[in-house]
Amino acid sequence: MTKRIITIGTMLIGIGLLVVACATPTPTAAPTSPPPPPEPTSVPVATEPEVEIPYLPNWEGSAHNAVDTEPFRHWDEDDPAEVPTTCAKCHSTAGYRDFLGADGSEAGAVDAAVPAADAQGIQCVACHNPVTLSKTTVVFPSGVEITAGDDTRCMECHQGRESKVSVDKQIADFNATDPDAIPAPITDAQGNERRFGFRNVHYFAAAATLYGSMVHGGYEYDGKTYDAKNTHVEGYATCTGCHDQHTLEVRVEQCATCHEGVASVEDLKNVRMVSSNPDYDGDGDTEEGMYYEVQGLQEILLAEIQKYATEKAGAEIQYDAATYPYFLGADGEAYPNWTPRLLKATYNYQVSQKDPGAFAHGNKYIVQLLFDSIEDLGGDVSGLARTDAGHFAGDTLPFRDWDGDDFTVPFRCVKCHTAQGMPTFVENGGSVVVDSRGNTVTTGVGAMPSSNGFMCTTCHNAEAFPERYAITQVTFPSGRTLSFAKDAEGANVADDSNLCILCHQGRESSTSVNNYLRGKEDDTPDASLSFRNIHYLGAGATLFGGEAAGGYQYADKTYVGQNMHAAPTGAVNKCKDCHDVHALEPKVEICAGCHGTDQVEEIRAPGDTVDYDGDGNTTEGTKGEMETLAEALYAEIQAYAEATAGTPIVYDSHSYPYFFVDADKNGEPDKNDEGASVRYNAFTPRLMRAAYNYQYSQKDPGAFVHNPKYVFELLIDSIADLGGDVSAYTRPEAPAQ
Repeated sequence: MTKRIITIGTMLIGIGLLVVACATPTPTAAPTSPPPPPEPTSVPVATEPEVEIPYLPNWEGSAHNAVDTEPFRHWDEDDPAEVPTTCAKCHSTAGYRDFLGADGSEAGAVDAAVPAADAQGIQCVACHNPVTLSKTTVVFPSGVEITAGDDTRCMECHQGRESKVSVDKQIADFNATDPDAIPAPITDAQGNERRFGFRNVHYFAAAATLYGSMVHGGYEYDGKTYDAKNTHVEGYATCTGCHDQHTLEVRVEQCATCHEGVASVEDLKNVRMVSSNPDYDGDGDTEEGMYYEVQGLQEILLAEIQKYATEKAGAEIQYDAATYPYFLGADGEAYPNWTPRLLKATYNYQVSQKDPGAFAHGNKYIVQLLFDSIEDLGGDVSGLARTDAGHFAGDTLPFRDWDGDDFTVPFRCVKCHTAQGMPTFVENGGSVVVDSRGNTVTTGVGAMPSSNGFMCTTCHNAEAFPERYAITQVTFPSGRTLSFAKDAEGANVADDSNLCILCHQGRESSTSVNNYLRGKEDDTPDASLSFRNIHYLGAGATLFGGEAAGGYQYADKTYVGQNMHAAPTGAVNKCKDCHDVHALEPKVEICAGCHGTDQVEEIRAPGDTVDYDGDGNTTEGTKGEMETLAEALYAEIQAYAEATAGTPIVYDSHSYPYFFVDADKNGEPDKNDEGASVRYNAFTPRLMRAAYNYQYSQKDPGAFVHNPKYVFELLIDSIADLGGDVSAYTRPEAPAQ
């Protein structure tokens, strides 16, 4: 090819010469001077194009690039001067990539120490590499694996190095069965003597605080329940939702959208959401920010730690946050007299100290850890608070019941037991229906992840915040549609209290019980029958009485409807009239205006002298009247169960399914071979109806206020249906239908 080109080129030159030779010559002037030399030309040099690194200035000013600080220089004077494999993952870029397997090594462990000189901060390639692009999970020190997408890059390091699991393991390794005894030293497998001592969660364990009981970063005491992940509000429940991922700074300007007076990180200490009602630290201040509530509990716990160490462990203790191992004796050396009880409390104290943002990341979880540690050391917690109002009590069974089921709440429960359930139900036009088998079915929602209590957006429409969802009417499990408000023509219209009864309506009704018992003989025991449970806090059903038919209403009886509670200052007939919408506590000061007392248990309607329970006392509170009737029904249930159903029965309000076999009649449920209580298995339809109404009276603790006459009717009718003598009772008259 080259020769051909040369040949063609030569030919072209030759043709050019021929053309010149054959052309007519043109006279030219004789040159007077030689032509000027040609201008020098420069030869272009190849250069690499400049690469602009996104967000470089932001990263350069961050703690991840503070290469001259302790997190990266701690090992400079060691011999050898290297970051050990136990530390390299989070204190060097090379170690982090090694752990991820981004350097070609096996993922999940650091294979080699990193020279201290190479510990040059957390550089771009630590988080920006092919492995992190697809990384979605992270394993915590407890062994729990969490799926969290991009946040897992942060959480690999900001998770701490210890957990309840490791604290319990140390206690087990030393066979430390006495919580207040100092365990003897042991010899490990390598022949080294080990002494029982402090376990340090390490620094900035923000993810452990954020995820709470889901990852067990704190020491969670047996028998207690704890808040799970702090979901805060939509869009601000992740690391990068609240922090700039390059500067690491908090996005304070976005906090200010909801929190007044927030212009700096320091101002965040004053933040307190409406869900934080109690006085956690008992100082009488319920307006201070959660930072100060946590701080108050820390001070109380440290005082209890010091008291216990001196009086029980036998040696004075002091805490120095900047000096390892933090808890020191009177001589300034490591504290010597560790007991299991002291270890648990000091571990939790350190957990609360070493996440400086704990008051925002998971303040309720930290409150619970501190409270329980104070209590376990023998401190007085009577003036402290551990748990929030019901809607926000993320540590309680209504929100934690599904933790053992991969934190997934089934569709039939999500409407009322997750933060997103009710909004989803409303937006999808969900409904509550009873099928032919008597099962109450909720539509419009599916299974959802469990929640840490409700969020603002559970009741407030996120699209038009802070407006609440406008609910015109609510369908109850009986199929009846009701509302707290009507227009001039009698049509249902929206009312805020309708939001409340979307959940506070129970899950069963006369309709579902009748459907379930259809075709059964009234007094024939049937082992296939299982108890039908109204569920908890069905206040809305009680308030509307016979209109909602939440209780079991006998076919030949009539029942009172909505309880219209009048007051001189205006009617108090709606949920929000009588309850604080966030604290949920009753506004007892309203009661005192008419009844002369704020002790609601003592109240009965002015002028009401009816002796409903037949005990001759017409001045006792309505609650007393109801309790006597409930006791009478329970006695009748037990008598019927033994005489007619042929199997003695006992009730346990705290254990599902509530009614159990009590063959030996000792007042306690019989146990099977596995030690579990034996559910009652000889229900007749008649017994089921009465047991249902008894449970109804127990599971609305405010029934004596919400609609006492309705509940009196249910109790008296159930006693009568079981064959009991009701001649001494006075059944309230229901208005003519």
